[in-house]
Amino acid sequence: MSSHVINQEVRVKGTVQGVGFRPTVYRLALECQLHGEVSNDCDGVLIRVSGMDTKIKEFLNRLSVEAPPLAKIDSITHAVIERAWDYRDFSIRGSSHSAGRTDIAADAASCPQCLQEINDPNNRRYLYPFTNCTHCGPRLSIVNAIPYDRCHTSMHDFKLCATCAAEYRNPLDRRFHAQPTACHECGPRLFLSPDSPATSIDSAISPLSLIQRTQSILDVIQQALVEGKIIAIKGLGGFHLCCDASNHASVELLRQRKHRYAKPLALMAQDMSVVRSYCQVSEQEEQHLRSPAAPIVLLNRLVQADANFPALSSAIAPGSHLLGFMLAYTPLHHLICQRFGKALVMTSANLSGEPQITDNEEALEKLLRIHSANNESDTTDTEIADLVLYHDRPIANRIDDSVVRCHAFGVQVLRRARGYAPRSIALHSSFQEADQILAYGAELKSTFCLIKQGSAILSQHQGDLEDVKTCDDYEKNLTLFKNLFEFSPKHLACDLHPEYISTKLAQAQAQSKNLPLLGVQHHHAHIASAMAENGLSRTHAKALGIAFDGLGYGDNAELWGGEFLLADFCESHRVARLQPIALVGAAQAMLQPWRNAYAQIRNSMTWTTFQERYGTTKIAEFFEQQSLATIDRMLQAQVNCPLASSAGRLFDAVAAALDIHPDKVQFEGQAAITLESLVDQNYLAQLLRAKSTEPCYQIEVLNNPITQLYELNPAAMWPALLDDLNLQQSQSKIATRFHAALIQAVLKTVDLLRTQHRFNEVVLSGGCMQNEVLSTALQSAIQERGLVCITHHLVPANDGGIALGQAAIAAARIAKNALSTEIN
Repeated sequence: MSSHVINQEVRVKGTVQGVGFRPTVYRLALECQLHGEVSNDCDGVLIRVSGMDTKIKEFLNRLSVEAPPLAKIDSITHAVIERAWDYRDFSIRGSSHSAGRTDIAADAASCPQCLQEINDPNNRRYLYPFTNCTHCGPRLSIVNAIPYDRCHTSMHDFKLCATCAAEYRNPLDRRFHAQPTACHECGPRLFLSPDSPATSIDSAISPLSLIQRTQSILDVIQQALVEGKIIAIKGLGGFHLCCDASNHASVELLRQRKHRYAKPLALMAQDMSVVRSYCQVSEQEEQHLRSPAAPIVLLNRLVQADANFPALSSAIAPGSHLLGFMLAYTPLHHLICQRFGKALVMTSANLSGEPQITDNEEALEKLLRIHSANNESDTTDTEIADLVLYHDRPIANRIDDSVVRCHAFGVQVLRRARGYAPRSIALHSSFQEADQILAYGAELKSTFCLIKQGSAILSQHQGDLEDVKTCDDYEKNLTLFKNLFEFSPKHLACDLHPEYISTKLAQAQAQSKNLPLLGVQHHHAHIASAMAENGLSRTHAKALGIAFDGLGYGDNAELWGGEFLLADFCESHRVARLQPIALVGAAQAMLQPWRNAYAQIRNSMTWTTFQERYGTTKIAEFFEQQSLATIDRMLQAQVNCPLASSAGRLFDAVAAALDIHPDKVQFEGQAAITLESLVDQNYLAQLLRAKSTEPCYQIEVLNNPITQLYELNPAAMWPALLDDLNLQQSQSKIATRFHAALIQAVLKTVDLLRTQHRFNEVVLSGGCMQNEVLSTALQSAIQERGLVCITHHLVPANDGGIALGQAAIAAARIAKNALSTEIN
């Protein structure tokens, strides 16, 4: 068949703006000998090509394969155009803009070409700490408005020099329309406080002198790290606190100054050799470490670290077998890390309970020295950082580092932020009519979610809204997203909990704008979130959802946290649960695990029996130090002791019995994380074998005749667990037996429910499903039963994914109501 000239119009949707897509199209069109044009518009990229049909086919085939690294193509459609076009060449047209939807790229780690430039003494960007191109660099962290042009970013005050301007205008240059592009001469500059003559700056300083000044700053930083000092460094989305990870005194000092006494600290390395010296790294984990998102990846630490590298401080991740490593992801990080050569602590710079600092003045005031605000005569200063390294490119939007964990069934995103947000999450095509829906999410690990034209746009991790500054930042980001995506909500969704700050914000907005507000049950939102990210249809049949977390507001003002729900996107029905147990002291039970152990044990046996049989255990000794008479009166009178079917509190109770943080946890999930780290995988596999002869704890599954629910009752487990404590069995053995008992009880419940209900999928969600031991064992066993197991990979299983679930439920109910109205 002979070739002939045709005209085609090509539409590309997805993350295709601000990532070098038009220059790629331009290059491919020239190489394929095509005429036409390419432009950005409100729906993505529009391409018009004229040429031989064989060449157009080649062009279309190469378009997907050779797309820029940061591009995310959702769809490519093309159609033959009959009318005549008179293109004499191929050109890149300016952007046209009208209301529509196109994705904004996420911030991306430095590309190999930029890294090569900053390390080449003959390159004009040698040692330039803000080198970037269309393949890498800041995006969401610098954008203020749309369209995504330089004037709408925090680079607007930096006028391009002649050489940078030429690169910016050249379609064949990888810096064509790279909005943050700059160099020593025209771009942002580093500053160091306290200053020194070698690092001070003159406004008329030459590019060569600027290189020398940068070298001097890096030398000061290097020496400070060697001396064990703590440095605040302005990164992409906020300041970090940095020190030598092998200097135990420095790490302990950082914890004391920051008042972060237990929560694991993130680590940064220059390359994989450093990471591999301390951790086991799978191929999948390495791919994520090296990806443009460059998240923190939780890795299993080696039993015996590489002797060629210094031992890490034991204070980095106490009580955990995991280390959180990320690779250097900005030129500045690379320049610091490659000089130091060892692992660095790189943790968010903030005061206790506050969000990460982004502003220079605030950093200098709060990180370098904190002055007493209450007593002017108090001249004592407390330093958090010995040095503050900052720059004059403003951070428009705070973005924390993302956190992921890989396992046999894929990857779990534990915190979705830098590198991932604000990329949209593709929903099933049945949601294509969903539009202008805003979900406010939960209160802890909060996010919000927009649905526009059938796609879900989940915000970056916001933090805990209980903190006033975090709440302010949440509202600021919500306004930003509305502007960036030209979004004006017509429907709102929120959690049912009346005291959640996110719920109150939604209620205030609904009232002031006269908008409909949908309250969504917390655990239904968890399940719907996993269903949505896995592309299930809006009208998909009910699945069995298992939502295990710390706490969520249930029906009839009950407190839920260990739920089995038959759910689709429109509705859910509870069919099983963990047996509700009193939260002794209500909110205090979330902070003090011993309270949960006491309530569980009292539910299992009399106090006399416990004292007679187990009075010599450490947990019994701990109980004797508490005001048990007061606690008993509270339980008897049901005062400040609400019942909760919480999986998270069951984990806390077992941990407390094993003398793991019984008095107080320093951060959410601390006791449960330590408990998980004690599990012996080989012993667990032995316990879970069908014909295992090993003794195992029993969590009974009983049908409650009053509630008509199956209930997982751990009462029978406690005598056996306490017997093991009397026998001085190891923490590892007891932790493993507990995990096995819970896994077996969940699977027994699934089997019982299959006899009464029809479902083909089991959905796992909730913060407790971030426990790798629990989630991977359940996934494996569920699949062995011939069921499809649906879990999280794109959004967190914890409350960071709640907003997506709320939005999907709202979209489904709106569509169902609209259909019902049409029929009637």
